[in-house]
Amino acid sequence: MACGASPGAGLCAAADVHYLSSGGARAAAVLAADAGFRQVLAERTAVVPEVRPYRPGEFYQRELPPLRAVLHGIEGLSLLVIDGYVDLDPDGRPGLGAHAHEVFDVPVIGVAKTVFRTAVHAVPVLRGASARPVQVTAVGMPSADAAELVRSMAGRFRIPDALRRADQLARTGRPPSPGMPGAVQDQHWHRAPRGWS
Repeated sequence: MACGASPGAGLCAAADVHYLSSGGARAAAVLAADAGFRQVLAERTAVVPEVRPYRPGEFYQRELPPLRAVLHGIEGLSLLVIDGYVDLDPDGRPGLGAHAHEVFDVPVIGVAKTVFRTAVHAVPVLRGASARPVQVTAVGMPSADAAELVRSMAGRFRIPDALRRADQLARTGRPPSPGMPGAVQDQHWHRAPRGWS
């Protein structure tokens, strides 16, 4: 399945954010030419020096500035996959993914590792040999299609490879692994533009 409305249209990104002991955050994104993330084109990281403090119900206010920073300047983005929920209940209470959809204006798939008690609408998806499903929510595309896409994403583990790699990059800031198929060795490092924190 291609990212955009037609085969080969657009870039797909899997992104994650890690909070630094310094008080800032590092975001990472894995970019692919296909929604299964089998053809990885590049990996990016961005550091935001300051983030807002955590407030219940306003988690997106911490996560969006780093996501904006790492996806800044990417043209043709047509799908975003995040670690977390798109919406938090069947009535559509917005989570990070819903806010990201408003900002980036592309379909967003949320892949959550843990069950959120009010997100009873999330589609459980088993991957690999894991007996524990991930919880899939989506905006901009049907939830059933998003669940099938997550089920078929590259990787034999519970978490798709692209999200696992984005998590690793966000935590460590290390450059791409030399053995990673399709990885671009000259990683893009940049700081967030002013006004995004």
